[in-house]
Amino acid sequence: MEEPPAQRGDHTVDTAADPATTATTAGASTQAVSATDGHTVRARVAEVIDGLGCSRREFARRIVMDPSKLSRSLGGTRRFTIAEVVRIADAGGVDPGWLLGGPGQAPARGAAVERPAARTARAAAPPEGRPLQIVRETVRLIAEQGFHAVRVSDIAAACGTSTAAIHYHYPGRDELLEAAVRWCMDEDIARRAAESCESADARTELLRLIALQTPRTAQQRRQWLVWLDLWAEAARSTEIGRLHADFYRQWRATLADVLRRGRAQGAFRPDLDPDAAALRLAALIDGLATQVLASAPEGTTPDAMHAVLTAFVDDELTAT
Repeated sequence: MEEPPAQRGDHTVDTAADPATTATTAGASTQAVSATDGHTVRARVAEVIDGLGCSRREFARRIVMDPSKLSRSLGGTRRFTIAEVVRIADAGGVDPGWLLGGPGQAPARGAAVERPAARTARAAAPPEGRPLQIVRETVRLIAEQGFHAVRVSDIAAACGTSTAAIHYHYPGRDELLEAAVRWCMDEDIARRAAESCESADARTELLRLIALQTPRTAQQRRQWLVWLDLWAEAARSTEIGRLHADFYRQWRATLADVLRRGRAQGAFRPDLDPDAAALRLAALIDGLATQVLASAPEGTTPDAMHAVLTAFVDDELTAT
């Protein structure tokens, strides 16, 4: 992701652009909270979550943080970074300084306390909060332009804020990319879970999952375009690669579970190896989707992709 020349090497956060000013530099935002502050920070983050009345997983989604990192940080085996403290404060409507041990009022359950300095900014912020808005706009711009063509100034313009505010919440390119990948993963997993809840018939569920992965709608195409752009990053980045591996492990496990249930229901072949079939099907979906997105109008179409996948289910998986 390209940044404006003025932002490169300049770690100072513009406090006028975003009034939550406890974290004073973008460089410092990637540092962990000191051990002496750790216990207080953990306790106050837990108070924020209790005040919002949501689960830890839902809170992690709101601040676009790995749920396992949130859990480890709350458990004391990992320290929160300053950037994470900033996003937690934004989501909870509290001052970052209070989270770090400063004076102030704890949030009441069901309604987080609004920090006075943030009232002006919060009035202009979207209902889902600034961090999630930044990630959503980043994903949209990546789909439209490609990750390396997107500038921080483009994201700021799309969010109606300043580049300093973007760096305030996501001080580094890698952190913003990780958040974008995680958001895409969470969205995809949520859609799959909805399909699983609606169908007790394994074969029908499998066909619905295939339909979800066929890039017909604008949303499906956008999701796939982002995935294609990020695959190369996954090969170069240890953290993105880990997220990529985790996502595909979950995706193949979902497919294997459906195939296993379908075999038990008699819908799929009794000698079917669910894990091997899930690997083949996932690879087939990826390859066909790439052809659809990279094709000229006369190339592979979504209809052709769907027909090939349906034929695979009928010919290779379905019991005779």
